[in-house]
Amino acid sequence: MTIRILLIDDHPVVRTGVRAVLDAEPDLEVVGEADTGLRGVSLAHRLGPNVVVTDLLLPDIDGVAVTQRIRAERPATQVIMLSSVDEDDAAVVRAVQGGALGYVQKSANVAELVETIRAAANGQVHLSARAAARLIQEMRAPSNHARLTDREHEVLRQLAIGLTNKEIARTLDVALTTVKSHVRSILDKLGVDSRTQAALYAVRSQMLSAEELRTA
Repeated sequence: MTIRILLIDDHPVVRTGVRAVLDAEPDLEVVGEADTGLRGVSLAHRLGPNVVVTDLLLPDIDGVAVTQRIRAERPATQVIMLSSVDEDDAAVVRAVQGGALGYVQKSANVAELVETIRAAANGQVHLSARAAARLIQEMRAPSNHARLTDREHEVLRQLAIGLTNKEIARTLDVALTTVKSHVRSILDKLGVDSRTQAALYAVRSQMLSAEELRTA
């Protein structure tokens, strides 16, 4: 399957370079470009890309707002950051909290960007250790009553390996509404705001073991 990508960056040279790199990959295709956040949100709605690659620093709204708007309007479209902002900057944390699945610095090599895009297309989080550590620090600790049921634990396991709600419903042979209810309960119990945060928390806090993630 070809991964359709939308680029949002206010520097034409950056967009041209990134497009050339990504279009050289057989499974990646850049379907559009935007030089502002608002144009990017509009194009995402019109083109329906699989992944949006956006800068954090834009001339109108920032990458955090872009992420929040796109994720609210098009949940099937994933967002990653490509920016010169330091990876443990608070803005990166806000972007992930808003629904971004990955962050790549502009100084990174091509392989890291391509890997992050492919991971995002599969619904998987791809953050550096520094960015993930900063995110964990920002998250609220779960309460003493944050005990997941066996089914919630299983849903969290499926969520952590990147499955969508529909895929989890199919895997567990339950209704989609049931999965959504479990996800909402998991977020509430862990005191987090997104699936991304829940997955990261589960791994970093060892709620899910390496064995569980391997056998998933």
